[in-house]
Amino acid sequence: MNRRTVFFVSDQTGVTAETMGHSLLTQFEGLEFRQVTLPFISSVDKAVEAVRKIDATAAADGIRPVVFSTLVKAELRSIVKTSNGLFLDFFNAFMVPLETELGVRSSEREGRAHGIADQVVYSARIDATNFALSADDGGVVADYSRADVILLGVSRSGKTPTCIYMAMQYGVYAANYPLNEDDFESGKLPAMVAPHAAKLFGLTIDPQRLRQIRTERRPGSRYSSAAQCEYEVRSAVALFQRYGVPQIDTTECSVEEIASRIIDRMGIERRLRP
Repeated sequence: MNRRTVFFVSDQTGVTAETMGHSLLTQFEGLEFRQVTLPFISSVDKAVEAVRKIDATAAADGIRPVVFSTLVKAELRSIVKTSNGLFLDFFNAFMVPLETELGVRSSEREGRAHGIADQVVYSARIDATNFALSADDGGVVADYSRADVILLGVSRSGKTPTCIYMAMQYGVYAANYPLNEDDFESGKLPAMVAPHAAKLFGLTIDPQRLRQIRTERRPGSRYSSAAQCEYEVRSAVALFQRYGVPQIDTTECSVEEIASRIIDRMGIERRLRP
């Protein structure tokens, strides 16, 4: 069977289980995964209900589901482990060796990974996110001096989601500026960003993929035409090369990968750790 159900079980939002599980699942090409997240499994009753859902799915599918777990409490892990699924325990796999190495027992407190434990860190994340939103698509150019990085690229090349991700995950002050036909005709960096050349980073994309994205937004328009997409991408790349702006092709990259590559290549300090 090429289709399997996958459960992400967590005592909190399930984001960690999803992220780690997805990273593993991408290595299995040709398989289709139906993904189900069971968040906030924080009591015995909820753990028992999770087992019921997993077992019901196993019976309906005729094959056991894969269960990725980041449950903190051993009692809840033990309950979910009794389900008719392949139980993969991220937490226990790493916590036991850590306890042995450090000589200290873990606290088994839920929510430590995503709680507002440090007000300074929380405020840094909010400030960086607000900056990314205000400096989106060329907004508040007067604040570019505060930016850690300024992304350049044609419309729909991934600038906005990358900026917001870097802000929320790493506390990076990221702005972005959309290149347009005036910039391509002049062959020069836009006047708003030219004084900050050392902070610039370019995003490129395959013209055919760009056309698909733009067609979903504005079908049948010049904006989404093959000729326009090819012209803009070609012109943007030429501009990056002319001014030595580092760049990355976003066509086959996730937002997470784009952000990590930019931070690494620019040598940007990660103020926060996800």
